[in-house]
Amino acid sequence: MSFQAPQSKQPDDVARMFDGVAPRYDLMNRLLSLGQDAYWRRATTSALDIKPGQRILDLAAGTGTSSAPLVQSGAQVVAVDRSPGMVRIGQQRQPSVSFAVGDGAALPFEDQTFDAVTVSFGLRNMPDPQNVLAELARVTKPGGRLVICEFSTPRASWLHALYRIWLLHVMPIIARFSANPDSYQYLAQSIIDWPPQEVVARWLQHSGWHAVAYKNLTGGIVALHRGTR
Repeated sequence: MSFQAPQSKQPDDVARMFDGVAPRYDLMNRLLSLGQDAYWRRATTSALDIKPGQRILDLAAGTGTSSAPLVQSGAQVVAVDRSPGMVRIGQQRQPSVSFAVGDGAALPFEDQTFDAVTVSFGLRNMPDPQNVLAELARVTKPGGRLVICEFSTPRASWLHALYRIWLLHVMPIIARFSANPDSYQYLAQSIIDWPPQEVVARWLQHSGWHAVAYKNLTGGIVALHRGTR
């Protein structure tokens, strides 16, 4: 059975949506993940295996919450996001990170610029994920690393069913505390529509990445996808 990337909003619509939720985005992530987001980000930083002085691209970085641990590991971090609202808040909260507004499908960097690249919870919101993965391969040095942290498909049937209930019924209630509750309906559906781990792994292989592997976190609610250029 083959999968296509889930249907998504147009890139500019997604950017405006994230502009609207930017002020409380980090708080909502903590609430909606029951605090698991900190664990997922630590796992991402560990998987990147950063060496001091390396240059890292953090795509779909939002307000830079995912970028800050990379800086603490000694890396030079460039955080790119399509949402100007997210970038503005990130520049205020994370002054040690270099931010830029940009499109993951057309990165404004030369070939083989970065030692490692990463995306946390943003790949599924891009219209053509495989094109983005290929673009990330283009800007990564030979032997460089990719780590994608993304929501995925829980392995246990009971957890999968419970997770759908959380996304469709509990999450909208908590989202009322956000600046734009309707946007979280889209985000929940984007998680449900996202293909399973094996499909995303094949995307990496077809986009120029080698030694592709993935690791399930929290029972497969999140997966860490890894590859080498």
